[in-house]
Amino acid sequence: MKPNEFRDMTDAQLNTKLADLKAELFGLRFSHATRRLENPKQLVKCKKDIARVKTVMRERELAVAKK
Repeated sequence: MKPNEFRDMTDAQLNTKLADLKAELFGLRFSHATRRLENPKQLVKCKKDIARVKTVMRERELAVAKK
């Protein structure tokens, strides 16, 4: 997903998305360990999406603290 798509989400949606992405990453790691993962780039994509979500959440925390 694009960062702008994450910025359009509410805080609750971001928390849900983060939990989903972490669960997906766990599954991908398990598949990779058992050599059933067809596309290893999925791991990188999932990690980057997690980082994007966390970045948006941190931006919002800083914006609230700045006010």
